[in-house]
Amino acid sequence: MASTHDIARELLRIQAVFLRPDEPFTWASGIRSPIYCDNRLTLSYPAVRTLVDESIAGMVQKLYPDAQALMGTSTAGIAHAAIAADRLGLPMGYVRGSAKDHGRKNQIEGRLEAGERVVVIEDLISTGGSVLDCVESLREAGADVLGIVSIFTYGMQEGLSRLAAADVENHSLCDLDILVDVAVEEGYIADLDRARLLAFRDNPSDESWIQP
Repeated sequence: MASTHDIARELLRIQAVFLRPDEPFTWASGIRSPIYCDNRLTLSYPAVRTLVDESIAGMVQKLYPDAQALMGTSTAGIAHAAIAADRLGLPMGYVRGSAKDHGRKNQIEGRLEAGERVVVIEDLISTGGSVLDCVESLREAGADVLGIVSIFTYGMQEGLSRLAAADVENHSLCDLDILVDVAVEEGYIADLDRARLLAFRDNPSDESWIQP
């Protein structure tokens, strides 16, 4: 299983995580952010894809040896859940953002038995909303959700609080603290930008970090 630093280096190298403190991105929520994350890019780089998915499989095997299936979040978690499940020899399914409006009107795709022990695979945890919707759907269907394994987390307090309230744990291959350290070491950002990025993480609605 790769180290968190190895994962951070690769995410930065392929710009799956992009840091731009002086030219903030605007999220769909309207929040201005010094960081943009698109872990779908890992699928386009075979060596990185292997590193990530072997690490997901290793984390599931280490933390949840009794897991009976992996469930990906729609849509970014689907491919990683499938690849990791293949490595582990486990069944795999995924959870749609909402139920289909045709056919059997499934929201959960793939076979799921009541009481089955599952691990949710997610690409990114920010405020936790989408992954918790997935967890709730699985629980309503009778699944025993052991936990979440994700590629990256910002570590925002809102997300941490919501996960705790839902009584579900998340384990990420990499987090913002490690990524910022590696970004400084590798010269992606200046050392003075470290505090700005962490200030954003700790209070996303406060834009004082925009001025160094």
